[in-house]
Amino acid sequence: MVRKTPDAHGVLRESIEGELTHAHDFDPRDPLFGLDHRDLSGPKLERRTVLRLLAAAGALTASHLVPGVGVRSAAAAKSGGHLRCGWAGTAEIVTLDPARMNQVLQFQITSNALSGLTHIDADLVAQGDLAKDWSVSPDGMEWIFNLREGVKFHNGDPFTADDVLFTYNRSKDPKKSIHSRVIANVEKVDKLGDHKVKILLKAPQASFLVKTLERSSGRAMTIVSRGALESMGESQYGLTPVGTGPFRITQHQLGQGVVLERNEDYYDPDRPKLDKVTITPIADPEPLAAALEAGDIDLIGGNTPASELVDRFEKNPDLVVNSVSDPGFQAVWMNPWREPFKVSDFNLPVDQLMKQKGFKVRLALAKALDRQRFIDQALFGRGFPAYGSINPAMGFFFDKDLGNNSPQRYEPEVARKLLAEAGYPDGKGFPKLKLLHNPSDRRRVQVIAGIMKRNLNIELELETKDGPVVLQDYLQMNFDMALLGSGGDFDPDDAIVDWMQTESKFNGLKRDKSKMAFGYFSDKRADELIDQQRLETDPVKRRALVQEANAITSAKVACAFLYHQMSILVHRKSVDYPAVSRIPGLVEFDRVTMS
Repeated sequence: MVRKTPDAHGVLRESIEGELTHAHDFDPRDPLFGLDHRDLSGPKLERRTVLRLLAAAGALTASHLVPGVGVRSAAAAKSGGHLRCGWAGTAEIVTLDPARMNQVLQFQITSNALSGLTHIDADLVAQGDLAKDWSVSPDGMEWIFNLREGVKFHNGDPFTADDVLFTYNRSKDPKKSIHSRVIANVEKVDKLGDHKVKILLKAPQASFLVKTLERSSGRAMTIVSRGALESMGESQYGLTPVGTGPFRITQHQLGQGVVLERNEDYYDPDRPKLDKVTITPIADPEPLAAALEAGDIDLIGGNTPASELVDRFEKNPDLVVNSVSDPGFQAVWMNPWREPFKVSDFNLPVDQLMKQKGFKVRLALAKALDRQRFIDQALFGRGFPAYGSINPAMGFFFDKDLGNNSPQRYEPEVARKLLAEAGYPDGKGFPKLKLLHNPSDRRRVQVIAGIMKRNLNIELELETKDGPVVLQDYLQMNFDMALLGSGGDFDPDDAIVDWMQTESKFNGLKRDKSKMAFGYFSDKRADELIDQQRLETDPVKRRALVQEANAITSAKVACAFLYHQMSILVHRKSVDYPAVSRIPGLVEFDRVTMS
């Protein structure tokens, strides 16, 4: 008898392969991806339905089958306790208004206080949150949601269908929400009763439940309190938003942190377990590590801890380090409105762009990036080389050959030749540019600077600013170079719609448009492809559109793509953090207990 050996995740490989085979067994011509409309009804999608939807969207890989190794029950209830958290990589939580949030470290907090119609679990399964259950029409265009009754906002106001409509109308206005494009496929939202709504789509959308309506990563339909907004005003609401979630935000002082307290009226009487959660921003890696090791904080949230600390944490018997693949990308951005990177029109063919000094410099730096050296030295091996914004966790969409085919592939000799052709032989005369970064990225930018000195003989000045300031400068195009990227990208929309279109929310959103026609990148063909892929229901055709757009951004050096990261959660052993709460990119407190 031959024993079957489980893989590193404790799941039999043949079981995974069987689920993958079943998930991909559908007719791509069917806009419902081979599913009956009853399969899409709630309050929770069956696992096989979710796997089918992910496969149809082209986003399913074996790694998606095992992030939580199944949904396990939470530990035996141990109510009470005060969890103290350090939020890495920032000195200030600027806003918690879902319409304005643009950082993972912000919606990690609001996901514990605000609700959506749905919320994903550790297996990426859409579960009912404020939606008790739902049904969908046979053509996949009309969704009817029955809402939970008796739910109250933290200020005592009752939650009704009017709050869903209010949130939708607020979020679809680009003047009020930076996430309006997330709900661009929604035709309208109708109230069918105090606790019933109908949402009509413009086209079938496989990611509707797990992206558009999801309470954290979606943000456009994270339900806000109209009564609280009216009484508090948007500025105060951004500090202490009122929701219906398991915790109430009782205190938020800029630069001092956030206090969450148990919502005694939460619709699930078994949650939350904790009485209180204190979140303290800690920008620098060493103070963060010292606080955790001394027991002054219990858990690290926010940005992923600096890589140089993780080995140290793993050797500490009092700590737990949990690492999973984190869908996202990080890149070195070069401002095309500043010398020596200036490119006024990316729409030209690559062979014509190659005649421009600014483009040659951009490509030279991208080709000089020794990504594997960076990962080994800066991330201690925890990462994957990036050549585009589509990450490996997206599976079907990921172009495994892009690293070999992209002009950004590592070729230091070619990079030096390009730099010389641009007028900087051996780096002579090259200006000393500033590389903008967060405090937690200090080691990473030091390694980048070392690589540039080694391969191109150019020097970079490291410019450290707090996270919100870095993002503000980035959105205003107030930088020479910047290290920045994305996290929680489970669908191509997150990677290319949010980042690689002319009107993307991160693409110089707050720049002086009278002086800069676009932000860091603009290409008409990429814009067209990205628009087309959003509504393409044939996964093979969608993959082709996504990969072509991704290849354009790589070939035309929208940025120097650097790496795809890992999601690393670190806490003291006194914290019982159940697997059901381990959602990559999020930090969920509602089932956490303290021993």
